[in-house]
Amino acid sequence: MVVIPAIDIRGGKVVRLTRGELAEETVYGSLPVEAARRWEAEGAGRLHVVDLDAAISGKPQFQAVAEVIAAVRIPVEVGGGLRALENAMRYREQGADRVIFGTAAVAAPGVVQAAVELWPDAVAVALDAKLGKVTVAGWQEITTVDAAELAARVKGWGVRRIQYTDVVRDGTLVGPNLDGLKQVAQAAGLRVTAAGGVATLGDIGALRGLEALGVDEVIVGKALYERRFTLAQAQAVAS
Repeated sequence: MVVIPAIDIRGGKVVRLTRGELAEETVYGSLPVEAARRWEAEGAGRLHVVDLDAAISGKPQFQAVAEVIAAVRIPVEVGGGLRALENAMRYREQGADRVIFGTAAVAAPGVVQAAVELWPDAVAVALDAKLGKVTVAGWQEITTVDAAELAARVKGWGVRRIQYTDVVRDGTLVGPNLDGLKQVAQAAGLRVTAAGGVATLGDIGALRGLEALGVDEVIVGKALYERRFTLAQAQAVAS
């Protein structure tokens, strides 16, 4: 299992939100590039970058994201507010290894389908769920779409990877939603990236137990920034 450090960018700074709430923001650094280089130096094999401004207010931080991609030699995946194919193309041209669509999977399926046709191995769909229902617009709106149903739907589009985040747990350090992950993984039959709530090395071990269902990556944010464990320790458990 691959452990992927998260770099969430808002207003040009590295932040973490609790449950996606803007009022619950913690700033962990003013330079995303420095965070990227730090994680690379500590042995990360991939970085997960989210543009929160694009996701929440529709104002992409193209320059900040491009600088992170250029600053490291490891693969960088980019998500947050990717609702137009042109923006995804821009990140791919700048070197993004993977582009992640969330809201577009519900509001503009054609965008995701077109991206899959262009880059079949470089597209993921983020299933950000609250009580089993998909959230959109930077987690600010809850839809009536069931996460497991959407997982099965995107498989039909040719999507090869989904990223599942339990919004209620994200940033809370209470542990991942293993049951939700199982349901989504079983419904999709795809590669799955887990996120949301990871707090301990035991959580990493529990997620590794789901590898047979396709869960082969885990995104870790707050637990790493608050030094609950090191990246090396997490990687040791994951491997």
